Amino acid sequence: MLLFDVLRDNPPFLWFATALLGLTVGSFLNVVILRLPRMMEMAWKRECREILELPAIEEKRLSLVFPSSRCNGCGAPIRAWQNVPVLSWLLLRGQCARCKTPISIQYPLVEAAAGAVSAVCAWHFGWSVQLLPALVLSWALLTLAVIDLRTQLLPDDITLPLLWLGLGLSMWSVFAGTQDALIGAMAGYLSLWTVFQLFRLITGKEGMGYGDFKLFAALGAWLGWQSLPLIILLSSVVGAVVGLGLVLLRRQGRDIPMAFGPYLAAAGWIALIWGHEITAAYLDNSGIH
Repeated sequence: MLLFDVLRDNPPFLWFATALLGLTVGSFLNVVILRLPRMMEMAWKRECREILELPAIEEKRLSLVFPSSRCNGCGAPIRAWQNVPVLSWLLLRGQCARCKTPISIQYPLVEAAAGAVSAVCAWHFGWSVQLLPALVLSWALLTLAVIDLRTQLLPDDITLPLLWLGLGLSMWSVFAGTQDALIGAMAGYLSLWTVFQLFRLITGKEGMGYGDFKLFAALGAWLGWQSLPLIILLSSVVGAVVGLGLVLLRRQGRDIPMAFGPYLAAAGWIALIWGHEITAAYLDNSGIH
């Protein structure tokens, strides 16, 4: 209880401790980001072979905890001192200690981002009932954003539990009441689904994936339907700016698909932390009361 008292009564210590927790969790998030899509692909291949009545093939076991982390180049196991968030990557100069194979900068960036968003949550919510759920949502959104950037996938293994957890928390009005959460989940899914169907009807192309619908529904369940206009506005503006920048700077073709999940995730996190302030400022400036 003494530790809890210190965390509650000493905000800077709470921020620091939560940042360290976020750094540690960020190391695990990297495992999820890299392995979950591979696990999904392996499952899809097994299902396809079953449907086609092809013989099963022996595969190496892969989960989020097995096998232990190893170098992609030489296969050397990652020792404990080589797995300290951010610091180990810097000490190793971004290379394997044994074979000097480059280590992706994704590792320290995800760890640092997890630490940063965790500290912001502790600063904003303090020692309250909202802090732990806010951390869980922040870590999940970070994971989904990076997976979507890498693979253009938003795994159901994350979006659906996130949706149900948001609805469950609404029973105690942690972020939104039950009615607002239910409407938010339905409106979030159906709004993007409707846009998807209209776009496909007009152009004959699919403008986004079903994972985007589920993520938007999850955000509606967590934050209530009132947050949805702000989230879709922020994500659309940022996505349009980034997309235009890629077209101009990289000369990327307009027909090349671009992940929308990272912008939804970023906008949802901004709404979690500053949504009320942004909405209030807009209403004050527009004269709406």
